[in-house]
Amino acid sequence: MSFQKEGKQAEEQTSIHRIRITLTSTNVKSLEKVCSDLIEGAKKKELKVFGPVRMPTKVLRITTRKTPCGEGSKTWDRYQMRIHKRVIDLRSPSEVVKQITSISIEPGVEVEVIVADN
Repeated sequence: MSFQKEGKQAEEQTSIHRIRITLTSTNVKSLEKVCSDLIEGAKKKELKVFGPVRMPTKVLRITTRKTPCGEGSKTWDRYQMRIHKRVIDLRSPSEVVKQITSISIEPGVEVEVIVADN
């Protein structure tokens, strides 16, 4: 009995957090590279990794007239920007996350880290 209680106390000191890393970018290649680097680093530390979960792509569209004055044929330009998003869930102590996220992040990739208790 006493051994189990000591084990629980040691576990409480190194509390394991649920960590959610959200990556967003307009460039898919750089996003996937950062995602794979994060997962590779987490697996080297022997952490539980859930993901990457691919969230739906947001498409921002703008349609505008080509002519500045409004005369002439009614032709339109269509522009769009796609925003890709990946979510990775980890279960680890919060100190380890700093080591994992210290990888080189590609330009144009935004990283958001949310730490929650169990």
